[in-house]
Amino acid sequence: MSPTKFSLSLLLLSLISTQYGGAVSAPGGGGGGGGAAVELWCVAKNNAEDAALQSAIDWACGPGGANCGPIQPGGPCYDSSDIQKTASWVFNDYFLKHGMTQDACSFENTAALISINPSHNGCKFPSSKNSSGSFSGSTNVGLGPASQDLSRGSSILRRWIYILMAINVLFASLLIF
Repeated sequence: MSPTKFSLSLLLLSLISTQYGGAVSAPGGGGGGGGAAVELWCVAKNNAEDAALQSAIDWACGPGGANCGPIQPGGPCYDSSDIQKTASWVFNDYFLKHGMTQDACSFENTAALISINPSHNGCKFPSSKNSSGSFSGSTNVGLGPASQDLSRGSSILRRWIYILMAINVLFASLLIF
């Protein structure tokens, strides 16, 4: 390969990597990144103690001002046998009413944000997308004992996709020149 072809290929690769290789922030995160809006729900962590969940429910339904009508007997979200589902409804309602911030979805570390709709049977959970306002913070998913922050994962995956695309363009340019 001639030095000119090699230089052109490196130039093309560097242009592509600088164009697409930077971090992309989540919508509403204030970083100016693009992408589709992500629906978020605030739910009880699966490793939270029942007593801690009950205490959080009591506070949110009282001084916290959450709408707890749907979790009352006869309501669409009533399930006396599953405190996780009950707490999730209350936590999500509080989160939506109090600015959709990470602080509004903590409940002393018994709650986390997820992007999978927790609605079940006739119990429909409103999301951050169909509520007024926008989320500010990172997305935490409470799937394990130490709820991991996965918001950076999508930007890493996106970066690798762009790098692989750049490599493909590089090889294509080598074939053309």
